[in-house]
Amino acid sequence: MSNYNQDENIGGQALDEGVAAGEEATREMHRAYQRHQIKKNYYRKDRDSPYVKSFADKMKERAEGIKDGVKDSIRKIAEFLKEHPVVLVVTILVILFIWLSSNVLTVFQAVISSMGDTVLVSTYTAYDEDITGVDADYVKLEQELQKTIENTQTDYPGYDEYEYNLEEIGHNPYELASYLTVKYEDYKRRNMKQVVKDLFNEQYDLSYKERTETRSRTVTKTGYYEVESENGGITKVPYTYTEIEYYTVKILTVTLKNKSLGSVISGKGLSEDEQARYALLLETQGNKAYLFNDAYVDYEDPEEYQIPPDALSDQTFAAMIAEGEKYLGRAYVWGGSSPSTGFDCSGFVSWVINHSGWNLGRQTADQLKHTCTVISPEEAKPGDLIFFKGTYDTSGASHVGIYCGNGMMLHCGNPIQYTSINTKYWQQHFYCYGRLP
Repeated sequence: MSNYNQDENIGGQALDEGVAAGEEATREMHRAYQRHQIKKNYYRKDRDSPYVKSFADKMKERAEGIKDGVKDSIRKIAEFLKEHPVVLVVTILVILFIWLSSNVLTVFQAVISSMGDTVLVSTYTAYDEDITGVDADYVKLEQELQKTIENTQTDYPGYDEYEYNLEEIGHNPYELASYLTVKYEDYKRRNMKQVVKDLFNEQYDLSYKERTETRSRTVTKTGYYEVESENGGITKVPYTYTEIEYYTVKILTVTLKNKSLGSVISGKGLSEDEQARYALLLETQGNKAYLFNDAYVDYEDPEEYQIPPDALSDQTFAAMIAEGEKYLGRAYVWGGSSPSTGFDCSGFVSWVINHSGWNLGRQTADQLKHTCTVISPEEAKPGDLIFFKGTYDTSGASHVGIYCGNGMMLHCGNPIQYTSINTKYWQQHFYCYGRLP
């Protein structure tokens, strides 16, 4: 704090207060940004979760709080002026400084809000496992279509010939994810089954057409002519000749038309704003370019998955599954650790193991990893824990699930569900297996 005398001291104090308010505003914005950087991967867009708010909303709240503080400073300065008019000039400078600070905050708020809105508009808002899961459902329909074509001669016997007029099978997974984001926002895989089928049926048209053709061919035949022999007998002498023969063939023509998923989407009547956002999502790949590096991976539908009976012969694992399956379908809740509050990944696993024979308390994913004995993938068996890293910005293990064998895990994604660990995403983030003590 600087030193001032008499009336100047009052103006100087006011000036210092204005400077302090501006500096505090800067510090608060910096702290808010740091907190955002640490927690940004926890806060996911889920309208049903009280824990989730956008970064722009949080910055808006913080800016409003800072502005209220600045207004209070102005009120105090006004009271000083009534008693000490000598410091009017200094006070004008203070007010100007505060006005500038307030406007900087307003501009900063607008920029952050704009940035937040831009990022949101250009980002896939569904969970990764739902996005890749829906695409896997689409791929599975395409694989079934390919098998149908390959089995044509078995399914349609009795034809002389089979003709195939086939366009390529395939789609752009980013077109699918972008369209579903525009129409359904943070969609869930379980709710997209019929939507996927309808899009698929519009994209592909497999048809069969039967026809007959009359054709001609030149054939060689053998004839005989009679020759009288020396003894008066008749001898048949063979000879060959050619003639045109007509015949009928039965043909089955198999035709596959691929309208392309992009063309199907363009005919869906998207509004001008929806078309603009769809194009932006395609351009940015929803800010998740990593999702479809291996787009055509085939894995189990978690809603249909059943634990193999032989795995359940292990009573400890059976107890874990019995407890864990009570909460299938529950949404992810950041920080949640019980049925009453909801679960996050480590909260769910901690709850399950603590109700299946262990007493380890509430642990984070990385704490659970250090509690376990790390084992190789070849040693892993149902009931072991599986750890992942880099799913958000933290050191060590960032996600944990219960390994169920056959490349499947039970974990708290969104919702709690069975998920294949053989997808590109989980393989990229795999850390290790761990065996509980």
